Amino acid sequence: MSDIAATARPVSIPVSPIPVAEVLPWAVFAGLMLLLAVYFVGAEQGATSLFSGSAVHEFVHDGRHLLGFPCH
Repeated sequence: MSDIAATARPVSIPVSPIPVAEVLPWAVFAGLMLLLAVYFVGAEQGATSLFSGSAVHEFVHDGRHLLGFPCH
């Protein structure tokens, strides 16, 4: 038997730059939605309340405790 060594060539994966101009609007939108969600979970029904009553507070009550926001 003869010894034949197979040499593996490294696979070159083409690397393309991330299109920041296409990603930036979605990142800004996601950031605004995240801030809105944090507001409703953390601050709604407090001093900066936008809605009267306790409907929003009761809707996000368990989420407040899960995230560590005091509410009562």
